[in-house]
Amino acid sequence: MSDLDLDELRSELDDFAQPEKKGGRSPREERIIAGFEEIQRFVEKSGDAPRHGEDGDIFERLYAVRLDRLRVLEDCRSLLTPFDHQGLLTGAPVTSSAPADAMDEDELLAELEGAAGSSDITKLRHVRTSAEKREAEEIASREKCLDFETFKPLFEQVQSDLERGLRTTRPFVKDAGFLKADIQAGQFFILGGQTAYVAEVGVPIKAPNGETDARLRVIYSNGTESDLLLRSLQRALYKDEAGRRITEPSAGPLFDDQTDDGDQASGTIYVLRSKSDHPLVAANREILHKIGVTGGSVERRIANARLDPTYLMADVEIVATYELYNVNRAKLETLIHKVFGAARLDVEIKDRFGQPIVPKEWFLVPLFAVDEAVNRIKDGTITGRVYDPKTARLVLRER
Repeated sequence: MSDLDLDELRSELDDFAQPEKKGGRSPREERIIAGFEEIQRFVEKSGDAPRHGEDGDIFERLYAVRLDRLRVLEDCRSLLTPFDHQGLLTGAPVTSSAPADAMDEDELLAELEGAAGSSDITKLRHVRTSAEKREAEEIASREKCLDFETFKPLFEQVQSDLERGLRTTRPFVKDAGFLKADIQAGQFFILGGQTAYVAEVGVPIKAPNGETDARLRVIYSNGTESDLLLRSLQRALYKDEAGRRITEPSAGPLFDDQTDDGDQASGTIYVLRSKSDHPLVAANREILHKIGVTGGSVERRIANARLDPTYLMADVEIVATYELYNVNRAKLETLIHKVFGAARLDVEIKDRFGQPIVPKEWFLVPLFAVDEAVNRIKDGTITGRVYDPKTARLVLRER
């Protein structure tokens, strides 16, 4: 026994203490196979071999380290080759931030421990990725704002606007069927009980996951500031149950499915479709809409449409309406027409006296784009957005 080195001693003790299971495989081999099967299930689900990277999911990174090591160990490759229907063992190791041989065999077996049983590494709890840790540290890292006196009047004005009802707050929701909520310079939010002002948005950068990001300068109402990333602020607002967006005064129309006591009924946004047989209208009937605002009955307003060039001298049908409360109808209509200005219909219609008229309220936009615009007016995110006819989406206006 004294002639044995430590590795041989461990091997003998393993064989003595852990008898082989049915099928002729040792517990060590069972663990290796089970661990490899976990990697295979990951590949089947994701469509790719696991990759390294601090911004990746922690489980994918563990799988990547495990796979690199299994590829290097000859006995593991021999054991697993009959099961490797995905060609994982013969594939080139993915680039790693740490060399594959940084994990020795003992560490590999420890990492595989439990894989052969009911536990699975994807069932780990309370484990954060490096990106999540950096995000938490970044959000918590605030310093004194040396020029806070410059921004103090802005916070006082926002508070005054909220008290007078000129601004309101809206939940910062992720995605309710529309474009993801975004963040721009000059906007105010409520985060962690503090009012936050986005003073600056830096040059766009490419995040490791492919998304566009940017470094921000955010000033807080308690006189501190931080330079967190845009995506970090966005995620913090999502996670904060009390996180809110403070609307712009110009985006102040209040829409609601139900009115509150004291709300003043202001009218209706209406969306109409023409029944005209004009060739241009007929060819685009499904996306050609008249968008307007009225303080009276929409039905009464369109009763004589066939006699009015505003309605293309033809009957129309109502395809959507949105009730308004506490809003300046004229300003709202101007805002909507400005948003869809690039898609305005350019057509000349003759009235009943033969005089040429160019209607101004018809737009070549799909109904879902109008829905999005109304919802963005609701939550205050319409500011700076215009309709892009090429993509049929609302996009940020180029400055």
